[in-house]
Amino acid sequence: MIRALYTSATGMQAQETNLDVIANNMANVNTTGFKRSRADFQDLIYQYLIEPGSPTSQSTISPSGVQVGLGVKTVAVQKIFEQGDLIATSNQLDLAIEGDGFFEVLLPDGNSAYSRAGNLQLDQDGQIVTPDGYPINPSITIPQDAISISVGEDGTISVRLPGQQASSQVGQITGVRFANNAGLRAIGRNLFEETASSGSPITGNFAENGFGRVQQGFLESSNVSIVDQVVGMITGQRAYEASSKGIQAAEDMLTQAINLKR
Repeated sequence: MIRALYTSATGMQAQETNLDVIANNMANVNTTGFKRSRADFQDLIYQYLIEPGSPTSQSTISPSGVQVGLGVKTVAVQKIFEQGDLIATSNQLDLAIEGDGFFEVLLPDGNSAYSRAGNLQLDQDGQIVTPDGYPINPSITIPQDAISISVGEDGTISVRLPGQQASSQVGQITGVRFANNAGLRAIGRNLFEETASSGSPITGNFAENGFGRVQQGFLESSNVSIVDQVVGMITGQRAYEASSKGIQAAEDMLTQAINLKR
């Protein structure tokens, strides 16, 4: 009965983590380029009261034994990098990646971060930056007198200047890929950092060699499904309730055992 108390407690703790993950997913349902997370669980070690295959007589053995599990633990919370829907905005500097790849962003400390959010803007010098003011890498500056900006599927940026009929190229946004996107470290602000698990960044041109295509005038929406998250929340809540009932049942049995002599 004591074992049941602690086993049920691990179930409640696991579902707390599960609901934390679901709550964060639902909070970011309208966050540009957001990738939902999923909690993965794993059963804990077992106590073998009777070993499988142990002899039950001179000529027979136990076919399964008696194996009592000790609960559950959270083994991983991973990002699911499924493509989000593309939402048309008609904004010249709204860019969506259709397929694999990230934009590279230069942080104030000189390190690089990576993002799927293409809601880009211009700073006071005409440099293309994120909403936090972090420049994309490689740096691209738009002339202040540019009439229009066009971005090709390969990330090539061209502008049309006053008095010119043809557009002139001012730079190209390059893409970055990783062997294991789920191994990236999420640091907030729609940014990810490289880790040992993600592998080293692979740089290339969009629309080539497996990289996705850049779509101008679109934003990639969050890949969170409200219906799926609500179902997961209900399931997690009921699992939490069931584990709490296990603690209550074990406590009732302990109470009855203690009161046997009364």
